[in-house]
Amino acid sequence: MSTNEHRPTARILDILEALADSKNGYTLTEIANAIGAPKSSIFPIVHTLHDRRYISFDNNTSKYSIGILTHTIGSTFSKKDNVVAFIDTEMKHIVEISSEACQMALLDGNEVLYTSKVDSPQPISLISDVGKKLPANCTALGKALLCDLDKNELIGLFPNGLAKLTENSITDIDVLYEQLLEIRDTQIANEVEESTEYSTCYAVPLRKNNRINAALSVTLPIFRADTEKIDLIKNLLLEAQQRIQSIMIERNEEI
Repeated sequence: MSTNEHRPTARILDILEALADSKNGYTLTEIANAIGAPKSSIFPIVHTLHDRRYISFDNNTSKYSIGILTHTIGSTFSKKDNVVAFIDTEMKHIVEISSEACQMALLDGNEVLYTSKVDSPQPISLISDVGKKLPANCTALGKALLCDLDKNELIGLFPNGLAKLTENSITDIDVLYEQLLEIRDTQIANEVEESTEYSTCYAVPLRKNNRINAALSVTLPIFRADTEKIDLIKNLLLEAQQRIQSIMIERNEEI
């Protein structure tokens, strides 16, 4: 927790983020373990969030999960005429043209947090969930989000080394940094079977005032990744990047 954060407020957000990241919900003990807090200190917060319907409780499993009002707030935000709504339109356009899944993510520590997704119409496509987190070094989105870091910043972000999800995951910080330098020039990040077998992904960073706010990607099975499809995806992402960055500057909004 940052020294500038208000602890009770941070605990509320930690609980909501932990539940959003869980697949089947958490018990009170599991919530406490996930956010590194004593059960006694979070019980009244969890009780209030449940009473206010921001989280729900399953009597059969004794597990909490995200509640209806949390979904309602998120839905309200997504319907507003803001940069996120504009990005959603851009993502739908990319999927319409490429027929592949498009995702947006933010950097959360040294992990990628998936915040938006438009599914592919193809019968064989990426299976992922909004709210999921993956190690940044294993994904194209993560590389796009990291690409402006200098070597020392990159090392500091991974004090325990680089995670490994597959045999192709990059675990050498020097190799990763060389890729990031190339992404700065091309604006295109790529990974092949580094997070999921049989899939590849391309991504671009989204900047405002020379600071990366988020990243946008297209993921597809390797068997559909021929030269023509890859060129199409790269062009779609770069075009969307320019339009989104222009809108952020025009409206003075960040993601």
